[in-house]
Amino acid sequence: MKTEIKLIDYLSTRRSIPAFQMSEPGPSKGEVEEMLTLASRVPDHGKLAPWRFIVYRGEERRRISEELAKIAMGDKPDLSEEMVKVENTRLTRAPVVVAVVSCAAPHFKIPEWEQVMSAGAVCLNLVIAANAHGFASNWLTEWYAFDSRAYAILGINEGEKVAGFIHIGTPAVPPTERPRPELADIVTWVGDDA
Repeated sequence: MKTEIKLIDYLSTRRSIPAFQMSEPGPSKGEVEEMLTLASRVPDHGKLAPWRFIVYRGEERRRISEELAKIAMGDKPDLSEEMVKVENTRLTRAPVVVAVVSCAAPHFKIPEWEQVMSAGAVCLNLVIAANAHGFASNWLTEWYAFDSRAYAILGINEGEKVAGFIHIGTPAVPPTERPRPELADIVTWVGDDA
């Protein structure tokens, strides 16, 4: 279900779909493997591959979501019914969720910050690869991306961090535009042509 579009046109209209606005069908295992191969083609100083993937599919997403919900409800026993529902469906909003895990570590030559940025580039490449395959995608980092108690449930090792959870599925609604920053507010020109 690959999509053909000129890159400049894609970049000028790229938009995330909220994970809760995704539905089946999701990508097949083969399509996910193609997306992960494309996602891996990022700047990676020293060829360290300081990141890895965890792919959540099928019913296991529900079990993991329920385990995460126990942590959330333990921290906040007065959660509203609506928020309990949200917590119980963290990984079931989209048919496939991919954790991009940063394995950045001190290195004699490659700054750790560069390794972290490489993991961020993987996240964006995965979002783009999902779109190129005709699927909606969304890069999220919710509370469990930063809570070490959730890491064992999610399959994240000690010393690793979550760069993002990429939710992938079929859009249930068309994307809408959102405000973008004005260039004058975010660009500083330096030089004679400025």
